[in-house]
Amino acid sequence: MIGAATSLVILYGGGLLAGERAATRISFAAGRSDGVRRMTAVSTAPVIHVVDDDALFRNAVARLLRAAGYRVNLYESSEQVLQRLPASDPGCILLDIRMPGLSGFEVQAHMAEVDRTLPIVFVTGHGDIPSSVKAIKAGAEDFLSKPVTKKTLLDAIERALARNRDVRERHDRLNALRNLVATLTPRESEVFALMVRGKLNKQIAYELGAAERTIKWHRHSIMLKLQVRSLAEAVSIAERLGLLATPKGEDRSSE
Repeated sequence: MIGAATSLVILYGGGLLAGERAATRISFAAGRSDGVRRMTAVSTAPVIHVVDDDALFRNAVARLLRAAGYRVNLYESSEQVLQRLPASDPGCILLDIRMPGLSGFEVQAHMAEVDRTLPIVFVTGHGDIPSSVKAIKAGAEDFLSKPVTKKTLLDAIERALARNRDVRERHDRLNALRNLVATLTPRESEVFALMVRGKLNKQIAYELGAAERTIKWHRHSIMLKLQVRSLAEAVSIAERLGLLATPKGEDRSSE
Protein backbone atom coordinates (compact mmCIF):
# COMPACT_ATOMS: atom_id res chain seq x y z
CA MET A 1 0.00 0.00 0.00
CA ILE A 2 2.77 2.43 0.93
CA GLY A 3 5.61 3.40 -1.35
CA ALA A 4 8.26 4.32 1.22
CA ALA A 5 10.72 1.73 2.55
CA THR A 6 8.49 -0.83 4.15
CA SER A 7 11.26 -2.64 6.05
CA LEU A 8 12.13 0.34 8.24
CA VAL A 9 11.34 -0.17 11.90
CA ILE A 10 9.51 2.98 12.90
CA LEU A 11 7.89 2.41 16.27
CA TYR A 12 9.09 1.35 19.67
CA GLY A 13 7.38 1.66 23.02
CA GLY A 14 8.37 5.14 24.13
CA GLY A 15 8.94 6.63 20.69
CA LEU A 16 10.44 6.43 17.21
CA LEU A 17 13.63 4.51 16.58
CA ALA A 18 14.39 6.43 13.38
CA GLY A 19 13.45 9.81 14.81
CA GLU A 20 10.49 12.14 14.51
CA ARG A 21 11.69 13.81 11.32
CA ALA A 22 12.33 10.55 9.46
CA ALA A 23 8.89 9.24 10.33
CA THR A 24 7.26 12.45 9.11
CA ARG A 25 9.14 12.28 5.82
CA ILE A 26 8.02 8.69 5.27
CA SER A 27 4.42 9.63 5.98
CA PHE A 28 4.43 12.37 3.35
CA ALA A 29 5.93 10.02 0.77
CA ALA A 30 3.34 7.44 1.69
CA GLY A 31 0.60 10.00 1.15
CA ARG A 32 1.36 9.98 -2.57
CA SER A 33 1.12 6.20 -2.88
CA ASP A 34 -1.39 4.26 -4.95
CA GLY A 35 -2.99 3.02 -1.76
CA VAL A 36 -4.12 6.51 -0.86
CA ARG A 37 -5.40 7.20 -4.36
CA ARG A 38 -7.59 4.11 -4.12
CA MET A 39 -9.45 5.57 -1.13
CA THR A 40 -12.70 6.96 -2.51
CA ALA A 41 -13.06 9.64 0.17
CA VAL A 42 -11.68 10.37 3.60
CA SER A 43 -15.16 10.39 5.09
CA THR A 44 -15.78 6.80 3.93
CA ALA A 45 -12.36 5.41 4.88
CA PRO A 46 -12.20 2.86 7.71
CA VAL A 47 -11.51 4.20 11.19
CA ILE A 48 -8.48 2.86 13.05
CA HIS A 49 -8.83 3.24 16.82
CA VAL A 50 -5.39 3.48 18.45
CA VAL A 51 -5.43 2.74 22.18
CA ASP A 52 -2.10 3.28 23.94
CA ASP A 53 -1.01 5.31 26.96
CA ASP A 54 2.22 6.31 25.16
CA ALA A 55 1.57 9.65 23.42
CA LEU A 56 4.61 9.34 21.14
CA PHE A 57 3.46 5.96 19.94
CA ARG A 58 -0.12 7.14 19.36
CA ASN A 59 0.97 10.18 17.38
CA ALA A 60 3.50 8.26 15.28
CA VAL A 61 0.95 5.62 14.34
CA ALA A 62 -1.64 8.30 13.62
CA ARG A 63 0.68 10.04 11.12
CA LEU A 64 1.40 6.77 9.37
CA LEU A 65 -2.24 5.69 9.14
CA ARG A 66 -3.54 9.08 8.01
CA ALA A 67 -0.90 9.15 5.29
CA ALA A 68 -2.18 5.75 4.19
CA GLY A 69 -5.69 7.19 3.84
CA TYR A 70 -7.32 5.96 7.03
CA ARG A 71 -9.27 7.96 9.56
CA VAL A 72 -7.76 7.70 13.02
CA ASN A 73 -9.14 8.06 16.54
CA LEU A 74 -6.70 8.20 19.45
CA TYR A 75 -7.30 7.08 23.04
CA GLU A 76 -4.88 7.27 25.93
CA SER A 77 -6.74 4.78 28.11
CA SER A 78 -9.00 1.75 27.90
CA GLU A 79 -11.79 3.65 29.59
CA GLN A 80 -11.74 6.29 26.86
CA VAL A 81 -12.16 3.82 24.02
CA LEU A 82 -15.02 2.01 25.77
CA GLN A 83 -16.83 5.31 26.36
CA ARG A 84 -16.33 6.80 22.90
CA LEU A 85 -16.16 3.87 20.53
CA PRO A 86 -18.77 4.12 17.76
CA ALA A 87 -20.53 0.96 16.66
CA SER A 88 -21.37 1.76 13.05
CA ASP A 89 -18.22 2.74 11.14
CA PRO A 90 -16.02 0.03 9.63
CA GLY A 91 -12.54 -0.20 11.12
CA CYS A 92 -10.40 -1.97 13.71
CA ILE A 93 -8.67 -1.37 17.04
CA LEU A 94 -4.91 -1.22 17.70
CA LEU A 95 -4.71 -2.07 21.37
CA ASP A 96 -1.91 -2.11 23.94
CA ILE A 97 -1.97 -4.64 26.80
CA ARG A 98 -0.55 -2.80 29.80
CA MET A 99 -2.19 0.54 30.50
CA PRO A 100 -3.37 2.38 33.62
CA GLY A 101 -6.84 1.20 34.55
CA LEU A 102 -8.28 -1.59 32.45
CA SER A 103 -5.84 -3.79 30.56
CA GLY A 104 -6.10 -4.56 26.88
CA PHE A 105 -7.39 -8.02 27.70
CA GLU A 106 -10.19 -6.51 29.79
CA VAL A 107 -11.15 -4.25 26.88
CA GLN A 108 -11.22 -7.30 24.60
CA ALA A 109 -13.47 -9.17 27.03
CA HIS A 110 -15.85 -6.19 27.32
CA MET A 111 -16.05 -5.85 23.53
CA ALA A 112 -17.03 -9.51 23.28
CA GLU A 113 -19.72 -9.10 25.95
CA VAL A 114 -21.39 -6.21 24.15
CA ASP A 115 -21.02 -7.91 20.75
CA ARG A 116 -18.91 -5.22 19.11
CA THR A 117 -17.71 -6.44 15.73
CA LEU A 118 -14.53 -4.37 15.44
CA PRO A 119 -11.52 -6.69 15.19
CA ILE A 120 -8.60 -6.14 17.56
CA VAL A 121 -4.89 -6.06 16.72
CA PHE A 122 -2.73 -6.06 19.83
CA VAL A 123 0.45 -3.97 19.54
CA THR A 124 2.50 -4.15 22.70
CA GLY A 125 5.98 -3.88 24.16
CA HIS A 126 5.08 -6.51 26.76
CA GLY A 127 4.28 -9.44 24.54
CA ASP A 128 5.10 -13.06 25.25
CA ILE A 129 3.84 -16.41 23.99
CA PRO A 130 1.21 -16.96 26.71
CA SER A 131 -0.19 -13.45 26.14
CA SER A 132 -0.33 -13.91 22.37
CA VAL A 133 -2.06 -17.28 22.74
CA LYS A 134 -4.58 -15.79 25.16
CA ALA A 135 -5.31 -12.88 22.80
CA ILE A 136 -5.77 -15.01 19.69
CA LYS A 137 -7.95 -17.57 21.50
CA ALA A 138 -10.17 -14.73 22.67
CA GLY A 139 -10.65 -13.61 19.07
CA ALA A 140 -7.89 -11.06 18.37
CA GLU A 141 -7.01 -10.66 14.72
CA ASP A 142 -3.27 -10.40 15.39
CA PHE A 143 -0.68 -9.91 18.13
CA LEU A 144 2.30 -7.69 17.28
CA SER A 145 5.32 -6.91 19.43
CA LYS A 146 7.03 -3.52 19.46
CA PRO A 147 9.12 -2.53 17.63
CA VAL A 148 6.91 -3.21 14.62
CA THR A 149 7.68 -2.51 10.97
CA LYS A 150 5.42 -0.37 8.89
CA LYS A 151 4.65 -3.24 6.52
CA THR A 152 3.82 -5.63 9.35
CA LEU A 153 1.49 -3.11 10.95
CA LEU A 154 -0.32 -2.18 7.75
CA ASP A 155 -0.65 -5.81 6.67
CA ALA A 156 -2.22 -6.68 10.02
CA ILE A 157 -4.63 -3.77 9.68
CA GLU A 158 -5.63 -4.86 6.18
CA ARG A 159 -6.39 -8.37 7.44
CA ALA A 160 -8.42 -6.96 10.32
CA LEU A 161 -10.39 -4.71 7.98
CA ALA A 162 -11.09 -7.62 5.63
CA ARG A 163 -12.43 -9.58 8.58
CA ASN A 164 -14.54 -6.60 9.65
CA ARG A 165 -16.03 -6.34 6.15
CA ASP A 166 -16.92 -10.03 6.18
CA VAL A 167 -18.56 -9.79 9.61
CA ARG A 168 -20.53 -6.69 8.66
CA GLU A 169 -21.72 -8.28 5.43
CA ARG A 170 -22.87 -11.41 7.28
CA HIS A 171 -24.71 -9.28 9.81
CA ASP A 172 -26.36 -7.29 7.03
CA ARG A 173 -27.51 -10.47 5.28
CA LEU A 174 -28.89 -11.92 8.50
CA ASN A 175 -30.69 -8.68 9.32
CA ALA A 176 -32.25 -8.70 5.86
CA LEU A 177 -33.51 -12.25 6.45
CA ARG A 178 -34.84 -11.31 9.90
CA ASN A 179 -36.74 -8.43 8.34
CA LEU A 180 -38.35 -10.79 5.83
CA VAL A 181 -39.39 -13.26 8.54
CA ALA A 182 -40.76 -10.38 10.61
CA THR A 183 -43.33 -9.69 7.86
CA LEU A 184 -45.06 -13.02 8.56
CA THR A 185 -48.31 -12.97 10.51
CA PRO A 186 -48.48 -14.99 13.76
CA ARG A 187 -50.30 -17.81 11.98
CA GLU A 188 -47.84 -17.76 9.07
CA SER A 189 -44.99 -17.97 11.58
CA GLU A 190 -46.53 -21.11 13.04
CA VAL A 191 -46.90 -22.63 9.60
CA PHE A 192 -43.36 -21.61 8.67
CA ALA A 193 -41.91 -23.24 11.79
CA LEU A 194 -43.60 -26.52 10.92
CA MET A 195 -43.03 -26.57 7.16
CA VAL A 196 -39.27 -26.00 7.48
CA ARG A 197 -39.16 -29.04 9.76
CA GLY A 198 -40.57 -31.20 6.98
CA LYS A 199 -44.22 -31.30 8.00
CA LEU A 200 -46.70 -31.92 5.19
CA ASN A 201 -49.67 -29.62 4.67
CA LYS A 202 -52.10 -32.14 6.11
CA GLN A 203 -49.88 -32.65 9.17
CA ILE A 204 -49.64 -28.91 9.74
CA ALA A 205 -53.40 -28.56 9.30
CA TYR A 206 -54.03 -31.28 11.89
CA GLU A 207 -51.55 -29.80 14.36
CA LEU A 208 -52.94 -26.25 14.03
CA GLY A 209 -56.57 -27.29 13.78
CA ALA A 210 -57.02 -25.70 10.36
CA ALA A 211 -58.19 -26.81 6.94
CA GLU A 212 -55.50 -28.13 4.60
CA ARG A 213 -56.59 -25.61 1.97
CA THR A 214 -55.95 -22.79 4.48
CA ILE A 215 -52.46 -24.14 5.16
CA LYS A 216 -51.72 -24.19 1.42
CA TRP A 217 -52.75 -20.56 1.22
CA HIS A 218 -50.54 -19.64 4.17
CA ARG A 219 -47.66 -21.55 2.64
CA HIS A 220 -48.03 -19.66 -0.63
CA SER A 221 -48.08 -16.34 1.25
CA ILE A 222 -44.97 -17.31 3.21
CA MET A 223 -43.02 -18.11 0.06
CA LEU A 224 -43.97 -14.74 -1.42
CA LYS A 225 -43.03 -12.79 1.70
CA LEU A 226 -39.70 -14.58 2.11
CA GLN A 227 -38.96 -14.12 -1.60
CA VAL A 228 -38.15 -17.79 -2.13
CA ARG A 229 -39.25 -20.27 -4.76
CA SER A 230 -38.61 -23.58 -3.04
CA LEU A 231 -38.92 -25.21 0.35
CA ALA A 232 -35.15 -25.72 0.40
CA GLU A 233 -34.64 -21.96 0.27
CA ALA A 234 -37.10 -21.46 3.12
CA VAL A 235 -35.30 -24.10 5.17
CA SER A 236 -31.99 -22.35 4.48
CA ILE A 237 -33.38 -19.10 5.89
CA ALA A 238 -34.57 -20.89 9.02
CA GLU A 239 -31.19 -22.54 9.48
CA ARG A 240 -29.24 -19.31 9.05
CA LEU A 241 -31.44 -17.58 11.62
CA GLY A 242 -31.08 -20.42 14.09
CA LEU A 243 -34.75 -21.35 13.93
CA LEU A 244 -34.04 -25.05 13.56
CA ALA A 245 -32.27 -25.58 16.86
CA THR A 246 -31.86 -29.24 17.70
CA PRO A 247 -34.03 -30.23 20.67
CA LYS A 248 -32.02 -31.05 23.78
CA GLY A 249 -30.90 -34.65 23.79
CA GLU A 250 -31.55 -35.20 20.10
CA ASP A 251 -28.69 -36.98 18.34
CA ARG A 252 -27.71 -35.47 14.97
CA SER A 253 -24.75 -37.76 14.37
CA SER A 254 -26.68 -39.72 11.77
CA GLU A 255 -27.41 -36.63 9.65
